[in-house]
Amino acid sequence: QVQLVESGGGLVQAGGSLRLSCAASGRTFSTYAMGWFRQAPGKEREFVAVIRWSTLYRDSVKGRFTISRDNAKNTVYLQMNNLKPEDTAVYYCAAGVRLSREQNDYNYWGQGTQVTVSS
Repeated sequence: QVQLVESGGGLVQAGGSLRLSCAASGRTFSTYAMGWFRQAPGKEREFVAVIRWSTLYRDSVKGRFTISRDNAKNTVYLQMNNLKPEDTAVYYCAAGVRLSREQNDYNYWGQGTQVTVSS
């Protein structure tokens, strides 16, 4: 069992930055693919980024967002720079067994953290 707790969300102006953190329980954190997803109001949840031994990104965040992990701290991060109003969403952390953009490949989910970008 893995429990995930996100933090770091908030309100920021367009062009600003935020760093999201996701702290995980469990002794096998380093073996999991750790992903970030987001859900905007009225829209379906969508893939943002994932890291295991490599990384994948959603096209619209490439060059602006960076996913990283610290296995010693059981934590995964999402550094978000040059934020845009369209990045506004609830951001979720998830743990899965393989590097994937598909939500069905993730077994564990956090409760989410709100990111709001004002124009």
